[in-house]
Amino acid sequence: MGANVVGRSKGAVVEVRTMELFFDLVYVFAVSQLAGFLYEHLTGRGSIEALVLFGGVWWVWNYTTWATNFIDPDRLPVRLLMVTLMLLSLVMADGIAESFGERGPQFAIALALMQVVRPLFVIVTMWGHQIARNYLQLGLWSAVAAAVWIAGAFCEPHVRLYVWIAALTIDVAAPLVNTYVPGLGGIPMTQWRLSPGHLVERNRLIVIIALGESVLSIGREFMHMDTSAASILLLVIAFATTVSFWWLYFARHADHAERGLEEAEDPTSLARGGYAYAHAVLVAGIIVTAVGAEVLLGHPDEHTGPAQALVVAGGPALFFVGISLFVASTAGLDRIETVVAAWTVALFVALGAVAAAAGLAVQVLAGAVAVVLLLTVGIAAWHERAARRP
Repeated sequence: MGANVVGRSKGAVVEVRTMELFFDLVYVFAVSQLAGFLYEHLTGRGSIEALVLFGGVWWVWNYTTWATNFIDPDRLPVRLLMVTLMLLSLVMADGIAESFGERGPQFAIALALMQVVRPLFVIVTMWGHQIARNYLQLGLWSAVAAAVWIAGAFCEPHVRLYVWIAALTIDVAAPLVNTYVPGLGGIPMTQWRLSPGHLVERNRLIVIIALGESVLSIGREFMHMDTSAASILLLVIAFATTVSFWWLYFARHADHAERGLEEAEDPTSLARGGYAYAHAVLVAGIIVTAVGAEVLLGHPDEHTGPAQALVVAGGPALFFVGISLFVASTAGLDRIETVVAAWTVALFVALGAVAAAAGLAVQVLAGAVAVVLLLTVGIAAWHERAARRP
């Protein structure tokens, strides 16, 4: 078995294959599980636990996405790898709800196996090529992180969180230090020959999956509400928030980022920042906001506390941080975008703080957040037209 059996054809356009779309179906379930976990654990510690779980899930998906840039999911051995990873992803996702309880080993072992099996497959099948050397060093980092994930699963729940934070830190740090290994050195990002279009499309799809969870959350909660003018207004507020996210990402920034990668001298370094890291923040913001929609529709008259402010205003703030990092890493933020992004994040934080301090109803905070988001969509549309003028 070699590169001619599993590798992408040289010179061919690297397209997203149906096997990759099939693989992503498990992450529809994983995103739903993450949102459900956060909803059931709306506390300070629960939020950190949800963040760590999201980080583990994100890094598995992200590394698989990058791997399929180099190996072809239409080849039988790669399909078998993807099916194996898909099954393990299903086991991992199923363990999310009780990951800090009795299903911790299930979550961690499934995650760890994926992080070891994937690089091992590439090393064996692509031996003699630069990509095998790349995955050898990445695999060493992943193996260490996998061991820590598994070790944490057998610790007491209050200790498990800290051990898993360490495991996630190892995973996150690896690309930042160019997978440096003593005695072997690091591998510059230029040695990862990226096909930008494939990575862009894969990340667009995961954003759609996250937005889909928002739509499902809205639909699930609205189904249990009485049909009235008040409930319709709440539905519009929640839906407008989701539409604003789509508009800001797809109507302007996604295409600009792709062009930025295609024109860059070192597209892989830009992609590392814009997709591996910034998209993690962006997608996390969408998932948190989906939980905020459930809180809004399920308890609109409830007084806003820190937990409600975190998901209703904090989710959009996190989304804006992510999309700002994404644009800055790929196409670059201009002066207007920088000012708008900074003020928008600050405004979301201020709205959440004021609502929590004053005990305002959740629906009041959500309405204010939706208005701010719609204003940013209007500013983005104006800015787009202004940029196109000769």
